[in-house]
Amino acid sequence: MTLPALIASDVDGTLLADDDTISPRTRAAIHAAVDGGAHFILATGRPPRWVAPVVDQLGFAPTAVCANGAVIYDPATDRVLSAHTLSTETLTELAALATRVIPGAGLAVERLGARAHDAATPQFVSAPGYEHAWLNPDHTEVSLADLLSAPAIKLLIRKTGARSADMAARLAEHPQFAGDITFSTDNGLIEVVPPGISKATGIAEVIGPLGLLAGDVLAFGDMPNDIPMLRRAGHGVAMGNAHPQAVAAADEVTTANNDDGLARVLERWWL
Repeated sequence: MTLPALIASDVDGTLLADDDTISPRTRAAIHAAVDGGAHFILATGRPPRWVAPVVDQLGFAPTAVCANGAVIYDPATDRVLSAHTLSTETLTELAALATRVIPGAGLAVERLGARAHDAATPQFVSAPGYEHAWLNPDHTEVSLADLLSAPAIKLLIRKTGARSADMAARLAEHPQFAGDITFSTDNGLIEVVPPGISKATGIAEVIGPLGLLAGDVLAFGDMPNDIPMLRRAGHGVAMGNAHPQAVAAADEVTTANNDDGLARVLERWWL
């Protein structure tokens, strides 16, 4: 592609190495691109409250497409710019179908406070029996009725020992499942956002006011939740460590996140 106008990067497994750090080479390449006039945004499955450590390492606060496109967040002001939620009625329907189709699955939701670190609003809420796929110190356990009593930006369905791809495939067999299904780990966890929402739609919300088109975007990702943006971007790059489905959706495969794969692509234009 010609010189990209905007770079959209996934976070875990893409921008970050496996030790949750941004390498000096990758940080330098991003700064060179921004200094050269490119926009840079994050496009992540993370909720807004998990963006601050990434911003601290970057050294600036880019706009973040969070929760797989459900939230547009400005970390510079700790302000949610827009949000798409699953209604309580939809959550109830999704929960009933998910637990029927995937027996033994646990449920959790990600809610949204007024700000990313809104102590007045428990944001990650789970029903009894939910087992985390990774460490989550912000955990609040409530009854299933309470879990489904407020809108959420994301529903999480977790079954220990299962494969996320298998869980997603089973739910996809039910067209009445009123949510977009994806996953960012194959460790028995799938994530559901409102229908039609993805990282690609989140990026579209960001680039519209800038006067840019999808063809102006250079996107990086590694997992199935990155597929919509990899396909829609002018140039989609899968990491060397990427899931096979993400590789198939990309225009190019770079080296792994632990080998500065993102930087190696940016350096073709800006260093």
